[in-house]
Formats: sequence, C-alpha cells, structure tokens
Amino acid sequence: MIDPLADVVTLLQPGSPYVKMVAGAGRWEVRRVEFGRPFFCAVLEGACRLRTDGQAPLDLAAGDFVLVPAAQSFTMTGEGAPLPGDPAPEVVDVREGETRHGRPDGPADVRLLVGYCAFGSPDAALLVSLLPQLVHVRGEERLTALVRLVVDECRAARPARDVVLARLLEVLFIEALRTAAGTAAAPGLARGLADERLAAALRRMHADPARDRAASWASWATVQEAALSRSTFFERFSRAVGLAPMAYLLAWRMALAKSLLRRRAASVAEVAERVGYGSASAFSVAFARHAGMPPARYASAGATSRATLSMSTSGRGAGRGS
Repeated sequence: MIDPLADVVTLLQPGSPYVKMVAGAGRWEVRRVEFGRPFFCAVLEGACRLRTDGQAPLDLAAGDFVLVPAAQSFTMTGEGAPLPGDPAPEVVDVREGETRHGRPDGPADVRLLVGYCAFGSPDAALLVSLLPQLVHVRGEERLTALVRLVVDECRAARPARDVVLARLLEVLFIEALRTAAGTAAAPGLARGLADERLAAALRRMHADPARDRAASWASWATVQEAALSRSTFFERFSRAVGLAPMAYLLAWRMALAKSLLRRRAASVAEVAERVGYGSASAFSVAFARHAGMPPARYASAGATSRATLSMSTSGRGAGRGS
C-alpha cells in the first residue's frame, strides 16, 4: 500500500542531529531565533511552557513530545520569566552533560531532551509545507524511547553512526506525525491520513500523480472514491490538510519531479509524463514557475553539486592517506 507520510519523510532525508539535556529551576526563560530548522523536545520530568510563532502557548508536562518541522523562533519558560535582578536569561551552567537554566543550586524543576536536525533534501521547504506546523503528543513512551536512542547514538562513536541516525530520525518523525494525527492535530498530511475518506484520495495522489492529465485531478471519479460530494470533499480536505486538493497535488508533483531530476532518474520528457503533464513543454513552464529555473538546468545544477561533493570527498581521502 502506498504510504504518503513515509513518502514525504523519506524525501526530506532527516539527519545530522544535535541533541542535549536541558534542566531548569526557579524562574528562567530561554529565547531562540531559528531559520526553519526542525526542532523537537521531550519532557522527561517536571513542567514548562513553550511559545512558538503563530501558535498558542503550550503547557508541557512529563511525557510530552513536541515537534516543529520548521522552527522560526520560540520561547521556553519555567515557573515564569526572570524578574528584575535575576540572572540574564542566557546565563547557564553546563555540567555533567546537562545545560542548566535559572537557579544554579538545588534540584531541577524540569528536565528535557531537546534537539535539532537538518533535512538533506534541497526541497525541504516544499515538503515541510505538507506537514503540520507543530506536533504535540502527550504520554507516548515510544517517542521518548526513540529520542533516547537518538541521544545514545549521537554520543557514541559506533560504526555506521550517520546511517543509524538518519533511520532513527525518520522513525521519530513518522511516529510523532502519525501519533498526533487525530482530529485535534494541526492541519497537515498526518491529519488528512487520519480521515479514512481523505486518506483514500491522498494515497491515490501519491500512487498515481499523473492521473487525469487532461482534466482536474479532483474530478467526480476521484471524489466518488472518497464517498463525498465535490464541495464537501474540497472543504474537508482543505480544513484537514491545510491546502486545497490541487495545491497539495501540485506540491507533491513538484517534489517528486525535483527528486527524479536531481537523481537523473529520467529525462525531462519522462519526468513530465510521470508527474502528470501532457507534454515536456507544459511541464517545463510549470516547473520553471515553481522552481525558478527550467527542469534541464535544475538537473544540471544537481549533477554539478554531486560532482563537487565527490571531488571534495576524494580529496579528503587522499589527504588522510598521505
């Protein structure tokens, strides 16, 4: 069975994580400005409050897990923001592998595992747009266990460490997204897949993005597969996924096309056919509008990047051997 969630997370290529243990005591506050990096946090004990751009404040407690696929800025506080005369928010102690905020002495009020990672895909922004802006899961030990595995792998120098981390992060993201896919979840692919009728349409989009080239994908035949009227389908899909059906399909077609072009897996004409365009010229116009360059140039740029990386890797290998 086609699995759209696995499709998107696999194309994102999560990897290169940075994870640390954080503790807080008393009144403390941490503010961070990010540039779209994926951020995740697991509360191991105690409680704190998290505020992120565009989202209501979250009161977090032990067993909570938060994933922000593209964090811009956030603020985390303990009992409250520091008062006048308190140490500056950024003044911390680092000891025994733990970053301490707030009161330096005595037991901690809260302990968290927080981490960042990077998406290897050059099209991460496009793919992230298909995911919820924020995922909050409560009381799922599986997620905390997965985070602990990531931390353990980060700290150890085992063979194939990067490969293991990449796989662990894929599992972590999928587990977080599917666990939070209930009706209360933020709009995104996972919430759409939690709706049985919408899931049928989403799976068909991923299985056959080229369907109905000559007409709108959301034709009566497609809507009938979801057993919904046309207007109900559009409204329900847009509310759950956060994008209209055709906007979602276009995003997926372009993500798939970019992946095929980067890998030189097919010619421009073959890619056009596989993602639902009747001609290479029509595809080229749509792709250039979306990516800012023609597909042939995009494929060449990807090949140049791979060649540069290969030469750089070879050079490092020669230097080690000398």
